[in-house]
Amino acid sequence: MTELEAAIHAQPDELRRLAGLDVRPHTKRLAAGERVWVVGTGSSWHAADLGAAMFARAGIDARAAASNDFALRAPLRAGDGVIVLSHTGSTAYARASRQRALDIGAPTVSITGDGVGWPEAIETGPKERAETYTRSYTGALAVLALLAGELGAEGLGPEAVVAAADATETALGAPVELPDDRRLIVLAGLGPNAVTAREGALKLREAARLTAEGFDAEYLLHGNAVPLTGDDVLIAVGSDPDGFLPRLAKAAREAGVPAVELDQPEPADELMAQIPLTARLQLLALRRAVAGGQDPDKVIVGSWDDAELWETGAP
Repeated sequence: MTELEAAIHAQPDELRRLAGLDVRPHTKRLAAGERVWVVGTGSSWHAADLGAAMFARAGIDARAAASNDFALRAPLRAGDGVIVLSHTGSTAYARASRQRALDIGAPTVSITGDGVGWPEAIETGPKERAETYTRSYTGALAVLALLAGELGAEGLGPEAVVAAADATETALGAPVELPDDRRLIVLAGLGPNAVTAREGALKLREAARLTAEGFDAEYLLHGNAVPLTGDDVLIAVGSDPDGFLPRLAKAAREAGVPAVELDQPEPADELMAQIPLTARLQLLALRRAVAGGQDPDKVIVGSWDDAELWETGAP
């Protein structure tokens, strides 16, 4: 068994464990801020996008930012709250973002893996052993839901995390089936599902070395779908009240592009539904990695693993 497979299947129990965390000391710190920034890199940036939506539900002026953008450009004020997402605590621009927030005196909370050593951090569990991150991502989403729920976001909190854990356990028994040997895998969703489309594409690229792209579905329609052919495949992620995604999938099929519709009816909350949806795409990436003879546990290799490159922007 690969480390990735073990991590994917550990998520339901990990989520149930995290549902029992007491985040009240951290929410007191954030509640003092005028607005909240949620900051991360890579998968953590995707989690930041969903986290900002969770805090917005609590009536908070919440803004997601990529670590590089936050560290160098964001209009940060001393009265702002800042949540820095970094599983390892080693990502250069995440460290720079945290340092900028601390230097200005902004109330700061970090969400990390165990042992990072940041005193303001909520630690979600042992560091991942696969370089294709999975449980750290869903764990961060669980903690963000707990924080937002404590600050008044309706439908979020411990019960919502447990419901997402149960749905994830069920979802892992329903793998996504795709046609083999596609030139390009396109994932598209709306709202929170668009974030999961990007995260799913990232997992397919990392684990299976497949060319995949994640889109906001409306943006895909406005020109980006034009070059798609029968050599590609569309995954419509989630659902929407207007029926846009089923119509998009229908248009793809009529254009000769295979299309798969991936819905997640449970849990009913569209933000929490992103956790089991993501797990299904993680499992797809694992299955494609195994089928293609790829090692999903070792991702960053060769010149991409240059230490100077990865340390660029560090405080």
